[in-house]
Amino acid sequence: MYPISRPSPRLHLRELTPQDAEGVFAIYGDARATEHMSFEPRTREDVEAIVARSITSAAADPRQEYALALTTNEDGRLIGLGRLALDPHQPRAATFGFALNAEIWGQGYGTETVRLLLSCAFEDLGLHRVWGARSPHNTASARTMERAGLTEEGYIREHIQRAGRWRDSVTHSILDHEYRPSDSGPAAASSTGPARSDQHR
Repeated sequence: MYPISRPSPRLHLRELTPQDAEGVFAIYGDARATEHMSFEPRTREDVEAIVARSITSAAADPRQEYALALTTNEDGRLIGLGRLALDPHQPRAATFGFALNAEIWGQGYGTETVRLLLSCAFEDLGLHRVWGARSPHNTASARTMERAGLTEEGYIREHIQRAGRWRDSVTHSILDHEYRPSDSGPAAASSTGPARSDQHR
């Protein structure tokens, strides 16, 4: 499906453009924003390549990856990224991840972001199951997942290797019959708390 365009009370989930590289670098190049992710901070060149690759993948038929920008309705500034990756073995399942600019943590954008991604997954793409993984130390992301309606499933032991060390992941999921469309509506604006997911790689 192309293009993806979904609004929420404060945010807009849309396709990436080449002009988004600077905003993405402000996230992927920041040690705070990548603390719980599966990779070290990226260089500007890395980010430009990631954005270009994501734009190319959006044109694939069938499309398997949805790497999307999160911008504010107020001024159109990119404050985050969201990603849905379809499972090639289970066409109605996908993993998801998100990352937010550290400067806007604590304002409820995490839950609003997850709800936008879920609305895209279930309403636009007709998926049955969506799941994501986080660092066991990322308690902010755990709260965000819970507020967005996901269920904690368990641990994947030594799932991620970063800086030469293995790390477990905690998985969360939601099914189509558990998803409530109202979760992507005005109620999302009342959520609070920072969120960082490690599903972006």
